[in-house]
Amino acid sequence: MQITSTPHIANDKRPLSGVKVIEFCQVAAGPFCGMLLADYGAEVIKIEPPEGDTLRQWPPIKNGDSENFASLNRSKRSIALDLKNPEDLELARKLVLEADVLVENNRAGAMERLGLGWSWFKQRKPSLIYCSISAYGQDGPRSGEGGFDLTMQAAGGVMSVTGEADGAPVKCGVPISDFTAGLYAAFSISSALARLRAEGENAQGCHIDVPMFATTLAVGALQTSEYFGTNRNPRRLGSAHPRNAPYQAFKCADGWFAIAAGNNKLWRSVCEVANTPALLADERFGTPSLRAANQEALKDLLEVEFSRSTIQDWVGRFAAAGVPSAPINGFAEALADPQSKHLQLVQPMMLPGGTETRTVACPVRFDGAIFNVDTRPPALNEHGLDLRSSCEEASSAKESS
Repeated sequence: MQITSTPHIANDKRPLSGVKVIEFCQVAAGPFCGMLLADYGAEVIKIEPPEGDTLRQWPPIKNGDSENFASLNRSKRSIALDLKNPEDLELARKLVLEADVLVENNRAGAMERLGLGWSWFKQRKPSLIYCSISAYGQDGPRSGEGGFDLTMQAAGGVMSVTGEADGAPVKCGVPISDFTAGLYAAFSISSALARLRAEGENAQGCHIDVPMFATTLAVGALQTSEYFGTNRNPRRLGSAHPRNAPYQAFKCADGWFAIAAGNNKLWRSVCEVANTPALLADERFGTPSLRAANQEALKDLLEVEFSRSTIQDWVGRFAAAGVPSAPINGFAEALADPQSKHLQLVQPMMLPGGTETRTVACPVRFDGAIFNVDTRPPALNEHGLDLRSSCEEASSAKESS
């Protein structure tokens, strides 16, 4: 299949072009937010401790560079500062005062103790958008606690509905609490920037508080609504769905594939493709709710038929009938999918030490065009000298005027 080249959006045409962001973040949630803003055109300056973002030490390491770090920090500039050193603290403040946005993902109160909190900046830079990502938020009975993706999935309910019904608690394999918080933060910052632009010269900034605990609960909307409606905790169902069936992974002759037949029309198509007309007349399976209530029996009956052929055959047949289905891909297979190639998701990336690798680029298109992002992540303190010099020049210019 021939893949046509997709037009790229020039750097100065990206929606956040001209916005400057200072990032005081490590590991995942905050850096992911900063990378999203960079993809959309913002200039993002990452302030790291002298030893660097913790993620720089996470494998796989190639020629001294972490692929994990690279995946969340493309398009940024890096300066290493010891924020307990008065000179470095003053430089950090100067960088923020020249910026539009500050993003931090430290424990609640940590930035205040350093002298970099919202209370210090709101008097000196009223238009600043200051975004704090933390485990439980900036106030409240648990605000002083730290948290990582695992504990947020546990506290926010995700692990209670992940895994097989009779199995041990399981976290989602993708760090959804980290990335959900980063997405909420980036969306909130972009919304605040839109308000600033609309209000004009005298616009006021704000402090955005993004608790990972709360954003994890927020994306569990279907589960919280089930609890509100029944007063019962939702339960683990493996790959199955509490309100629809067949809507899960099924075993066939050579492995597993997934079907999502979420309505009666699709259910009829499943029966036609699987050559199981008797199931249409079975009272246990007459509606989505009945099929969900009896889905274990339904799964057993369908898998008798599915065992007669292969993943490729069943997925092809269901696709032809318009029933959403898919093999259970590993990431290697997902990245090699023809649609991934068509969307140009995989882009080359050069690590700071010179190693060539790849990354999944910004997945969003505007008017059919993709963002022309710089995929290269920064080396630790790579831009330190330039940023120090520019701050000194700006200070000298202010003094002379």
